[in-house]
Amino acid sequence: MSRQLNSDLNSAIEEAQALYLEKRPITAATHEEASKVMPGGNTRTVLFHGPVPLRIASGEGAYVKDVDGHRYLNLLGEYTAGIYGHSHPLIKKAIKDAIDGGINLTGHNTYEHRLAKLVCDRFASVELVRFTNSGTEANLMALSTARTHTGREKVMVMNGGYHGGLLYFGGGGIPTNAPYPFVLGRYNDIETTRALIQEHATELACVLVEPMMGSGGCIVGDVKFLQMLREETSKAGALLIFDEVMTSRFVGGGAQGLHGIKPDMTTLGKYIGGGMSFGAFGGRADIMELFDPTKEGHVPHAGTFNNNTLTMAAGIVGIGEIFTDDKARELHDRGTWLAQQVNQVFLAQSVNFIASGIGSLINIHASRTAPSSPEEVAQLDQSTRELLFLDLLEAGYYQASRGFIALSLEITDQNCLDFVEALNEAVQARKPLYM
Repeated sequence: MSRQLNSDLNSAIEEAQALYLEKRPITAATHEEASKVMPGGNTRTVLFHGPVPLRIASGEGAYVKDVDGHRYLNLLGEYTAGIYGHSHPLIKKAIKDAIDGGINLTGHNTYEHRLAKLVCDRFASVELVRFTNSGTEANLMALSTARTHTGREKVMVMNGGYHGGLLYFGGGGIPTNAPYPFVLGRYNDIETTRALIQEHATELACVLVEPMMGSGGCIVGDVKFLQMLREETSKAGALLIFDEVMTSRFVGGGAQGLHGIKPDMTTLGKYIGGGMSFGAFGGRADIMELFDPTKEGHVPHAGTFNNNTLTMAAGIVGIGEIFTDDKARELHDRGTWLAQQVNQVFLAQSVNFIASGIGSLINIHASRTAPSSPEEVAQLDQSTRELLFLDLLEAGYYQASRGFIALSLEITDQNCLDFVEALNEAVQARKPLYM
């Protein structure tokens, strides 16, 4: 940050973008080639950022390296899927052993029931579980299960929520969403959402909610709001579904364990499959028995790779040996401490930033107060956050362009201290633009 910096925001962003491109010619060329065969050179919208998205070549431990040879501490952690870091030796061994035993076995294998037991033992609401290939798929299956179980049609989600590529409700929803009859609640708005549940009570199959909105900006769910959902869904005869694809990493039993609120169903994904493609939906036995092939009138649930050996083997080692309850608590506490240090930097510098979140999931916002709803996030200026993102990349720290951080187990206390120092320097260098 010793170079001369521009004093107005637009010029500063242009300068940062120019420096980014100057240092990453291979990244720019690769993006140009990718754009010839993929729309925008992209197949995961969340990874896209300007001026051209980072192109990662390799990863090891807590670090990634881009195609131009720049090395970054990976604070993004594959949007929570990369909790084990890059190429953890026990995960690698489990995958290799599974490959040696044969990948596509065309039948029940010796892994799936062992991973299922670990999941059921870990999450209080999950009495029986079924596997899918992604969190998106898990949420779609959970919604369809709830509708079948209750005999009702309507599904409540929260405005601004995200439950996968076909269940995106930023700005109220997108045209490619699954065609369920949705009712849009308002996150953390107890009375408005209570009234909506009561209004649609006889038609409402379920309420699907994240205990903390992850993709929405690490918006912490008010415990009283979550308790209201539990009470009102029970009264209405609807199911409460917790999307814990992200928040399942909170302590040992996820957000439901942290808050002491037991949903009827839970959806999971990301790291529970050892970082491989994975999803799961589970809940009360009387609900999940719908899929029992030994029972008359059961509902089929297929999926060639639901029980694929690579994911099953990696997942067993991941949550059975590596991410234990003790490690979950340790990671949770490290994230809590880091967020506190980050906010101390912002407070000491008197800048317009704040870190929100719970435990190892953190989001930096261009605000003096932590947003309590996605509507508040949508009103925030994103320009200063983009500038901070680019400056931190140049300092060797990779987070989401929207300010999202998901710590992995490979991130050390020293890594956190170094990041806080780099953040302080980056903010100090641009301080007049951030006030």
